[in-house]
Amino acid sequence: MSALSLAARDSSTMLRRNLLHARRYPSLTLNLLLTPVVMLLLFVYVFGDVMSAGMGGADRAAYIAYVVPGILMMTVGGTVVGTAVSVSNDMTEGIIARFRTMAIHRPSILVGHVAGSVLQCLMSVLLVGAVAVAIGFRSTDATALEWLAAFGLTALIALALTWIAVGMGLVSPNAEAASNNALPLVVLPLISSAFVPIDSMPGWFRPIAEYQPFTPAIETLRGLLLGTGIGHNGWLALAWCAGLTVLGYVWSKARFDRDPS
Repeated sequence: MSALSLAARDSSTMLRRNLLHARRYPSLTLNLLLTPVVMLLLFVYVFGDVMSAGMGGADRAAYIAYVVPGILMMTVGGTVVGTAVSVSNDMTEGIIARFRTMAIHRPSILVGHVAGSVLQCLMSVLLVGAVAVAIGFRSTDATALEWLAAFGLTALIALALTWIAVGMGLVSPNAEAASNNALPLVVLPLISSAFVPIDSMPGWFRPIAEYQPFTPAIETLRGLLLGTGIGHNGWLALAWCAGLTVLGYVWSKARFDRDPS
């Protein structure tokens, strides 16, 4: 077999391993999935009228359309926290040390985690999206091409954040530390344009919400799902995805290739 064939075979094996772990231990995935669902229901049914009134008198249906893209991005950020915990568990429980002694393609270990995480992110987004549709979210103005672009953007964001989460898991001494290190991936969507427009924020706070990866991603996804313009946010979102993917990959590979202490 060629080196490429061996790498593909080992990567697919590691992917199956991680998917089996997710199936056998679903509690972490369910906990991470419940958070965006609860946030969606909370902001629609508890804060919906107040939040929509503060956005120029929009009704609840308009606020649902506004908030769902942010919740979907929050779903991706929350799901990859589980990846950081899973990687940290592998590093501390000794399985990686055993893998290092075996004749396998070493990067396939990380590739399996990344591929499995991206698939879980996309499935989580579909489930949260189904809940959003059930409570009234509609996307009648978006074309099939825009829906496809929205799915592709979600996959790219999941890939970028997963590589960052893998790096966080590799540098964490235990699962609890990995979960804490990955917490910014959950907090950043809360201080973005996910729930209210940036223009409604205090002037000193706006740069925090504007110059971070989630805001252009959310604005782009919102434009694609609602069939409205995305302006320069599309390019910014793609740039953030590319930069975070490269950073996470280089960081993770360098950390993983170190000799164990």
